[in-house]
Amino acid sequence: MDEPRKWAPYCGEAPGPEIWLSRWNLDPVLGAGLLLLALALWRVSVGHQLTPRRQLSLRCAWVLTVVLYVSPLCALSSAFFTVRVVHHIALVLVMAPLLAFGLEPWLRRLLAPLWTSTAIATVTFWAWHAPAPYAAALSSDVSYALMQFTLLASAVAFWVAVRRSDPVAAMGAILATTVSMGLLGALITFAGRPLYAPHFASTLSWGVSPLEDQQLAGITMWAPGSIAYLAAAMWIGWRWMHAERARGLRVEPA
Repeated sequence: MDEPRKWAPYCGEAPGPEIWLSRWNLDPVLGAGLLLLALALWRVSVGHQLTPRRQLSLRCAWVLTVVLYVSPLCALSSAFFTVRVVHHIALVLVMAPLLAFGLEPWLRRLLAPLWTSTAIATVTFWAWHAPAPYAAALSSDVSYALMQFTLLASAVAFWVAVRRSDPVAAMGAILATTVSMGLLGALITFAGRPLYAPHFASTLSWGVSPLEDQQLAGITMWAPGSIAYLAAAMWIGWRWMHAERARGLRVEPA
C-alpha cells in the first residue's frame, strides 16, 4: 500500500465522525452558480417556456445539486469511497434523467445516437473509477470539476437518447449499461487490496478499513446501481406493452 498522504478534494479533507455534520460546502463560486440557476428556473417558469412537469424536474435537479455539493454529504464523500459512489450514482441515475426530461426540448437535436451515447457514458463512468483518474480528481479542483461534468453530461446524453429511441432499442441500451455497471461493481468488490489512494487512510477514524469501504462501494454499484437501471428498463417495457395493448383495443372491430 502506498504511503498515506494529505489529499485536498473539492469537498475538503476527509472529516471524522465528530465534525462531519458541520461540514457544509460554502464555496462562493458554487453558491453564485446555484443562485443563477435558480433565477433561470424562475424566469423559465414565469415565461411558461416549459411544461409544469419539466419545470418540476429541473427544480428537483437543483435541489439534488444542493444535497450533493453543499450539504455535509459532500464532505463525507471525501472520507468514504462508498459515499462517492452513491454521489456518482445519484448523478447518472437521478440528476441526469431529471435534466434529460427537463431540458429535452433543447437537447434532442444536439446529441449523439443511442448506442454512441451509451458507449460514451459507459467509457466515461469506467474511466473515472479507475484508480489513477480517480486520484487525480481528488487532487485538483479542475480535475474534480471535469469528472463531475463529464459524468453528468454523458449520462444526460444517454437518457435523452433513450427517451427519443424506440422501446426495444432503449431497453437494450439500458440493459447493456446495467451489465456494465454490475461488472465494474464486481471488479471493485472482489479486488484483493485497496485501489483508491485518497481513501487509504480517510476511513480509519470511523473504524472502517479502506478495503471494507471499497468492498461496500463495489456492492453499492453492483446491486442498487444495476437494479436502478433494470427498473428503468422494466418501466419502459411496461409502458410499451400498455401502449400496444391500448392500440390493439382501438383497432378491434366492434
